[in-house]
Amino acid sequence: MSLGDLQQGKRGRTRLRDLGEIWRDVRRRFSKATGDSGGARPRRSLPLGGALLAALGLVVWLVSGSYIVDEGRRGVVTRFGKYVGTTAPGLRWHLPFPIEAAEVIAFSEVRTVEIGYRNSNPWNKIGKESLMLTDDENIIDIQLAVQYSVKNAPEYVFNTRRPDDIVSQVAVTAMSEVVGRSQMDFALYEGRPQIAAETEKLMQTMLDRYGTGISLQRVTLQNAQPPEQVQAAFDDAVKAGQDLERQKNEGQAYANDVVPRARGMASRLLQEAEGHRASVAQKAAGDASRFKQILVEYAKAPAVTRERLYLDMLQSVLDNSSKVVVDQKAGNSLLYLPLDQLIRQGQAAPTADGAVPTEPSRGREPLPRERGTGR
Repeated sequence: MSLGDLQQGKRGRTRLRDLGEIWRDVRRRFSKATGDSGGARPRRSLPLGGALLAALGLVVWLVSGSYIVDEGRRGVVTRFGKYVGTTAPGLRWHLPFPIEAAEVIAFSEVRTVEIGYRNSNPWNKIGKESLMLTDDENIIDIQLAVQYSVKNAPEYVFNTRRPDDIVSQVAVTAMSEVVGRSQMDFALYEGRPQIAAETEKLMQTMLDRYGTGISLQRVTLQNAQPPEQVQAAFDDAVKAGQDLERQKNEGQAYANDVVPRARGMASRLLQEAEGHRASVAQKAAGDASRFKQILVEYAKAPAVTRERLYLDMLQSVLDNSSKVVVDQKAGNSLLYLPLDQLIRQGQAAPTADGAVPTEPSRGREPLPRERGTGR
């Protein structure tokens, strides 16, 4: 016998008892009206009183078949226990008991079933429901909340007994299958929304196959963590992994800072070396060309060419040195050197490559040129 049959029998006995009380009250009032105190009734009033009582009983019996279906509910009508039809909200009527019966179902009510915990407290765990085995042979603790409603009233009335237990068992089965195909890290972190969606889809398929008339509204993964017995060790492992990732990121950041600078310095050195090579090569080519031109002129006039070379060298040496003219014929024994002017001239005089020196050459005097060096 199903839960609907029990409810229908209880409702029928209640209506029969109410009908008996109404019948006794009608007989009492009829006896007072006819003056019958329980003894012999007049023969003339007996047929009339029986007809009135029968008519009144028939009216009461017919009125007992009316019922009201509220908004958001549906009425399931059965005739001798067999499904007849479903009624919409409003004032309805069916053949009274014991011919037909009507059961009102909360069609739009959303119910919640908690898997792995109770009383909306994740710490109040139910181990036989929450512990799941993953694909990599690890155990995780999962809490799940399932919200459902009725989508088919006849299936819900005739095929479902204790719907909360059915939804709970289906949720545990579906969650075990989905978690069993996943890795531990995936189930604990990035895969939680995907696991909840796959569990909801699998649960709805199972409920439809069983013909429960239940529609899932939402499946929410409340919590997913390792078992309490290994929680400390798992936290240490997670911390070590985070430290490893942090050190990798720091090393990568240092490499991203050093390697580009080293590559830039290497590129700059290569460019400087290339520029120096080109400069030396061009200078050497220019010196060779100038030497060839001087050689041609030397072949034409050797003495004049040697004299010209000597004067050019002497000019270049005197341009890069400070000069002091001393008059020995005046007979002055005191020699005065204008050091401040010599220092300023040394600062302003360009070097051999055309650059102006930044610091004066202090304490340095030109070396005496050997005789015949220019020659």
